[in-house]
Amino acid sequence: MTDRPYTDDDLRTEAARQLNLSTEDPDYMGIGERMEWTPITSRPDDRWDDLDREDFDTAQRAIHNLLGKAADLSGWAIDMGADGLEPADECLSLKGDGKPIVRIHFAFDPAMPDDVRQHLISGVAQAIDAEL
Repeated sequence: MTDRPYTDDDLRTEAARQLNLSTEDPDYMGIGERMEWTPITSRPDDRWDDLDREDFDTAQRAIHNLLGKAADLSGWAIDMGADGLEPADECLSLKGDGKPIVRIHFAFDPAMPDDVRQHLISGVAQAIDAEL
């Protein structure tokens, strides 16, 4: 029992709820404002606001739509951060009919060596392959 009227789980649940709310109704104008001065990943010498108005508006609408379709991973994200884990860039995807039907993401303790991370991801992939 703590001296607080709530638990750590209560805090995580509320943080996850609020994180998810930010994707349910993304601020369209705020998206455009946050795009300004930001490099385009595939063209690092160009920024979003270097685009002509039509291309910028098209990109802004597409980003708004992607945010609205984002899966609710807020609980996972909050728990991962609270536990001090960092997401790995690698993930495993199982495909069916040419599209992903299952995707497994990993998060690791920052102190875990890269080779151990790779062995764990490979081991999971091999175990799945053995069952399919």
